[in-house]
Amino acid sequence: MEKGLIFNIQKFSIHDGPGIRTTVFFKGCPLKCKWCSNPESQLHKLQILYDFEKCVHCKKCLLDCPKQAIQEKDNHMIFNHEKCIGCLQCVNNCPAKALSHEGDYKEIQEIVDICMQDIDFYEESNGGVTISGGEGMAQPEFLEKLVLALKEKNLHVAIETTGYIQKEIFQKLAPLFDLLLFDVKHYDRLQHFGGTGVYNDLIVENLQWAIQHQLNVLPRIPVIPDFNDSLEDAKGISELLKASNIQKVQLLPFHQFGEKKYSLLNKEYNLKTYQAYHEEDLKDYQQIFLDKGIDCFF
Repeated sequence: MEKGLIFNIQKFSIHDGPGIRTTVFFKGCPLKCKWCSNPESQLHKLQILYDFEKCVHCKKCLLDCPKQAIQEKDNHMIFNHEKCIGCLQCVNNCPAKALSHEGDYKEIQEIVDICMQDIDFYEESNGGVTISGGEGMAQPEFLEKLVLALKEKNLHVAIETTGYIQKEIFQKLAPLFDLLLFDVKHYDRLQHFGGTGVYNDLIVENLQWAIQHQLNVLPRIPVIPDFNDSLEDAKGISELLKASNIQKVQLLPFHQFGEKKYSLLNKEYNLKTYQAYHEEDLKDYQQIFLDKGIDCFF
């Protein structure tokens, strides 16, 4: 039975498309955004999380690990995710419950059954299911089968996508969705690379293909300090969208909801000193798009 690597299924989501939704989070992403609020989504494999504050330093995990994927450094346990095979011995045997894990392999029917538990809410609110991540299209065969299974239940299915997917795969999968929530992070390819680790050429091509083929696309811009938050950035992105014949865009103000996860993954978070943005902070930014005739909202 085919399985996909999922790290969360979140019910009653109201920010991931229309109505009340269930959001299915796929693990694995081709981008490494410096501000990522789901850093546990990036690695395409099961991942151990370590809570230093709960740790009693018994070193049982270090001794139990069959692959020597754990070492102690500066009184912290460091996990080598390349060596880790996901046996979860360390998690299951930790007496202080300082260890947990992200990522489980789930069958399509299991996911469909969970989503269908809230069918009444979808019908009342015109909601449905949203695929998020990570990047769902990075598990293309599983994603296709899951979406077709959800569509058999007459569910509205959306996807939050980076757009950084091989063109052949994107053009096969994108038309399956009722809505593409399409991230647009920067208009400048070099700046895009600096913030995400990839150039935006493929992303722009896929965005324009989706628009040309009259798919239901909502571009969304995460507005990030010192990356794309200047009025000059807004002008460049608005010109890109206008040239792509895009009529509507959503702004996603920077927040700090994912900060704690970085410490659990023993990863450096470089944006911890920045303040979160609120709608009132971005009115001038928003106005740039409105002046271009693009319906820009939060």
